[in-house]
Amino acid sequence: AYGFPVDMEFVCDGERVYAYLGNHGLLAVDFNGKQVWHRSLGELTAYHGTACSPLLYKDSVILFQDQRAPAQSFIAAFDKRTGKTLWRTEREENVGWGSPVAIRAGNRDEVIVSSQFRVYAYHPDTGKELWRSDGNLVEVTPTPAVGHGMLFATSGRAGPTLAIRPGGSGDVTGTHVVWRAAKGSPFIPSPLVYGDYLYMVNDMVSVATCYEAKTGKLMWQGRLGEAHREGFSASPVAVDGKVFFTNDMGETYVLQAGQEFKLLHVNRLNARTLA
Repeated sequence: AYGFPVDMEFVCDGERVYAYLGNHGLLAVDFNGKQVWHRSLGELTAYHGTACSPLLYKDSVILFQDQRAPAQSFIAAFDKRTGKTLWRTEREENVGWGSPVAIRAGNRDEVIVSSQFRVYAYHPDTGKELWRSDGNLVEVTPTPAVGHGMLFATSGRAGPTLAIRPGGSGDVTGTHVVWRAAKGSPFIPSPLVYGDYLYMVNDMVSVATCYEAKTGKLMWQGRLGEAHREGFSASPVAVDGKVFFTNDMGETYVLQAGQEFKLLHVNRLNARTLA
């Protein structure tokens, strides 16, 4: 409606594909391409467009959409079989392009949303807010990483990193934030927990960082090629003891996983790579 792009995000449960199309709504199709249901979400006013990936949780599809007008921001769950709204919770934030994640915290499940200024947990069956933690900056895109009994949220343009212990109630800023790093986190790529460590890339200056996940101890930092502002979009991935960072130029930096910065190889696709 406003000429902004839509990042088409989808998930699959083995029977249907569920796609979130921003102003075009939420759609379910079967494996023959036949439309099962479609839900209009009304006119969305998110500058830069929409980017939330839908979350499959049991028999529901959950997504959140923060918008310019806070009264229009929401997190909602839809029946994956019919598209019927199961619950909808209004939100006060108005900037952000993140995606929700579901985690197990003690004897309950939580849906985590990292967003403008705060990280939230919602009850996946009712949409009730369970807890919130301050500490994020204004613009938040990365999806939180999970491991070692914590979730790791990053925000802003080289802003803070928060390690939060879930399972709390109300405002947990002073009780459940296990550690924080004041700056250096990614703006676009999500962080990665692999083994004992948390990996990320600061896409403002092309610097990779590794923390000890449990304590927040800085293990190393290293530059990945030439510094480019907003030079990385893809999130890091790990396999077989290696961590792969791919920048927008199509260069993949292969690092040895662990407590020392060790560059093993650089693969070049010779093509722009946005992911």
